[in-house]
Amino acid sequence: MKYIPILIAASLFAGCQQPTDKKTDSTVSTDTPAIPAFSPAGKSVYTYTTADKTDFRLALTDTLTFSEMGQPKETQICVFVDPKRTYQTFMGIGGAITDASAETLAKLPADKQEELLKAYFDKEKGIGYSLLRTNIMSCDFSSGSYSYVQEGDKELKSFSVEHDKQYRIPMIKRAITAAGGTIPLYASPWSPPAFMKDNKNVLQGGKLLPEFYDAWAKFYVKFIQAYEAEGIPVWGISIQNEPMATQRWESCIYSAEEEANFLKKHLGPTMHASGMKDKKIIMWDHNRDLIYQRAQTYFNDPEVARYAWGIGFHWYESWSGGDNTFDNVAMVHEAFPDENIMFTEGCQEKFEASRYYEWKWAERYGRNMIMDFNDGAVGWTDWNILLDENGGPNHVENFCFAPMHGDTKKGELIYTNAYYYIGHFSKFIRPGAKRIISSPSRSQLLSTSFVNEDGSIVVVVMNQSELNTPFYLWIDGKAAETVAQPHSINTYVIK
Repeated sequence: MKYIPILIAASLFAGCQQPTDKKTDSTVSTDTPAIPAFSPAGKSVYTYTTADKTDFRLALTDTLTFSEMGQPKETQICVFVDPKRTYQTFMGIGGAITDASAETLAKLPADKQEELLKAYFDKEKGIGYSLLRTNIMSCDFSSGSYSYVQEGDKELKSFSVEHDKQYRIPMIKRAITAAGGTIPLYASPWSPPAFMKDNKNVLQGGKLLPEFYDAWAKFYVKFIQAYEAEGIPVWGISIQNEPMATQRWESCIYSAEEEANFLKKHLGPTMHASGMKDKKIIMWDHNRDLIYQRAQTYFNDPEVARYAWGIGFHWYESWSGGDNTFDNVAMVHEAFPDENIMFTEGCQEKFEASRYYEWKWAERYGRNMIMDFNDGAVGWTDWNILLDENGGPNHVENFCFAPMHGDTKKGELIYTNAYYYIGHFSKFIRPGAKRIISSPSRSQLLSTSFVNEDGSIVVVVMNQSELNTPFYLWIDGKAAETVAQPHSINTYVIK
């Protein structure tokens, strides 16, 4: 079965400013706009639904109104929303434009290329992505390993991003245009050049040799300068993708102490001296399992905290043990409330074309996004925004799923259910929103809520069970009656 996108009008949500944070950011306002006081009286609730065993895909299915309810009975299922309790400022939701994504896009017909860009980045006709990630040099989702410098060039005199100009840079530029002209982009390296590492290989882990710390620090500066010379502003970087994973693809290992020392003695000072004090630096960029230990090591050190914007994390610890590490993110937020937390990568692994439309892939996204936002994440970045009909290209055959696939043989786009689940958040929760309390009274329902800068409230409710679940959306003694179909996700826009 092939679903086509349901592109709904959302002029309710004009472009919002980027959020502020506790650290200086020249790209955002220093004053967070006051969010208007909210009352449910007289408000309409626009209901958007994606549900299994139906044709609903981000479909406007109902318009609700509030009525007096007061104290609910124990038998009345509710999702309680409290707009008076505000938490972190929302930065954005997006995905990664990798070599694989850009090469796949280039192989599609021109009309399908435009369709994909609108489907992801257009706020009205698509799902309004507001965040981008890309790779620095090659990663597993490249057609082969490559470097920006010649072997042995410690002075970086040969530095060039010419490789990226064929596919990746053009796609990023088109995405920026489709997003309205601006979108925060951050970049992550998978490995330093082979000559800088102790194993003399960009693959199979290894470590950055101390004599190359300064050269590698300058490498990030060179990358930012090169991309900005191409007309692509760079919001920030992470120090290393997955610094505790020895992979058969590009990888490099740092202990928490090594990463901290590299930041405070080399990368941070180098970027500041190069006039890049405003660029954000993300630590960790790996799974939730070790996130507290890494955060503790980083943020108890004032020198690290001076340079680090915050900490990033992935979800791949869950493949063997289930999604049981969400509390680790909440603990980091509780212990270090002034540090930003952002989800920086996740995808469904082990690609099989026969499994494009398995509903559990979408629910994995919904569950992770709800839990991560409720635990304090300010932003959420999916992995590849586009892969081909084989789950690649990938030069080590680590084939995976993406929310959208391009069948390069048939010239078609394949929208998986994950695309629509992500859209239930990204389309309606806009940069600058504040998270508010959202509390379901039954365990089959998961929920998160935000108030946008224009005062509209967005409540996302996911039903991960087989139970058809009527419930009340309850705010300050008033309630709107609705239903969460089995295996569904609903976004309620209160305006």
